Amino acid sequence: MGGFGLTEAQEMFRKEIRGFAQKELAPGAKARAKMDHFPKEVLKRMAEVGLLSFNLPEKYGGQSADWVTVGVAVEELSRADFNLAIAPVLSTGLCMGLRLAPEEVQAEWLPRVSRGETLICLGLSEPSMGSDGAAVQCRAVKKGDHYVLNGEKTSITLGMQSEAIIAFASTNPAARARGVTAFFIPYSLPGVHRSRLPDMGCKPMGRASVILDNVNLPEKYLLGEEGKGFHLVMTQFDAIRIFLGLMCMGIAQTSLDEAMNYAKQRTAFGQPLAKFEGISFKIAEAATMLECGRLLCYNTLAMKDRGETHTKESAMCKWLCPKVAVQVIHDCLLIHGHFGYSEEYPLEQRLRDVIGWELADGSAEIMKIIIGRELLGREFLPY
Repeated sequence: MGGFGLTEAQEMFRKEIRGFAQKELAPGAKARAKMDHFPKEVLKRMAEVGLLSFNLPEKYGGQSADWVTVGVAVEELSRADFNLAIAPVLSTGLCMGLRLAPEEVQAEWLPRVSRGETLICLGLSEPSMGSDGAAVQCRAVKKGDHYVLNGEKTSITLGMQSEAIIAFASTNPAARARGVTAFFIPYSLPGVHRSRLPDMGCKPMGRASVILDNVNLPEKYLLGEEGKGFHLVMTQFDAIRIFLGLMCMGIAQTSLDEAMNYAKQRTAFGQPLAKFEGISFKIAEAATMLECGRLLCYNTLAMKDRGETHTKESAMCKWLCPKVAVQVIHDCLLIHGHFGYSEEYPLEQRLRDVIGWELADGSAEIMKIIIGRELLGREFLPY
């Protein structure tokens, strides 16, 4: 990583996770990228080494960790398998929200997540609403000791892989953001229907739409208080966006490493490609931008560890890192020439995968609006 200043314990953790990921995950990454699911045995193996239980209660199989350490795990996993790296991102981020549920719900679900037996996902976007999280159309009506939910959530990462969703519904439409409430919804309940979305990349993540058709949800699945759901999801996004940035940096670094090796070995006009400035300059630019993105992400996680406000910095991570990764992997593909364009190499798949992260959890334009708001003040928002 260079220069950020990880502690000795964090450096040792990086070496351990890198060894695990390169030995047990990297060899099968190319084949898994074409699958429509994560093999359960792989998730359970990740759980065995503690990668799905960061910051969960110890009594449910969890372990405490600082946010920089979690970031190290995410980056190293992504260097080996971009798709699998999403598992600790969502298990860490979403289980923090699940801890707002009553003890009986936590006791049922958190141990299963920490053991790699199940996944949960996040549902905010809707067919008519993406970036405007306050414009939720999904409705939740209180009736006695339960809520009746109706609506559709779409573009849900792990939607087909998971067994439950943390979804947001309006309990008071007139209040907009202040009327959005968070719920934990097991898919086993009557009225929950899923359908896969055919994507150009990230196929194992199983992006989906989830329809809630008169779902009777017991009150125990309410997360926190009514009207506090919007704040909950925005808080989660601040952390998740940093991790998404590190995922992009990880897989782009692997691609750059491969391109450097290829450029040293492949010859043209009697000399290695690496001797041509047209190639070496691409490599130099890529290495510089990856270091910038990586340091931005770790600095933001360090701010989170110190309890400092980091909304602006999280948004910076989210718009910059996917853009950098797309450019770097594209250049690495070009360095490999026709080999890079072939499905025999993983570069074309990686490129399709990271393009999805330019959209996930808020586009670059939305991130820039957030940054501008934090720098200039809400009175200068463009809408």
